[in-house]
Amino acid sequence: MILDRRDVLAAGAASAVAGILPWAARAQEAEAAKAVDDLIAEFTGGAEVTEGDGITLDAPEIAENGNTVPISVEAEGASEILVLAPGNPVPPVATFTFGELVGKHMASTRIRLAKTQDITAIAKLADGKFVRTARNVKVTIGGCGG
Repeated sequence: MILDRRDVLAAGAASAVAGILPWAARAQEAEAAKAVDDLIAEFTGGAEVTEGDGITLDAPEIAENGNTVPISVEAEGASEILVLAPGNPVPPVATFTFGELVGKHMASTRIRLAKTQDITAIAKLADGKFVRTARNVKVTIGGCGG
């Protein structure tokens, strides 16, 4: 087998790209985590977010199709609820705003999930506090181009 200069350059370029790809993937994951933290900070105005009591997020444990995953979120006395899916190309899924005359502070919808991930819901309560909860959903067939 005879190697010419073009073959050597192509092989060198391919190995350089192969060496860079894992670093680029880790950088994207770190950027996505930073983006979610920034979205939460923007929603809360930098206020402290507590876990658990005051908000309920219902989602299936296993979603057979990531294109239509039913979720519902409820937080009594909430003025706003933010739903995030950090594994999606665009993490903010929905923001629900409730007025003073609403009967029940609850919303349900179907969302699209790109892969298995934790869905996070953050509620702004009437007293100005923020509560958060998360639910892991395993996706068996990808939704957002997956």
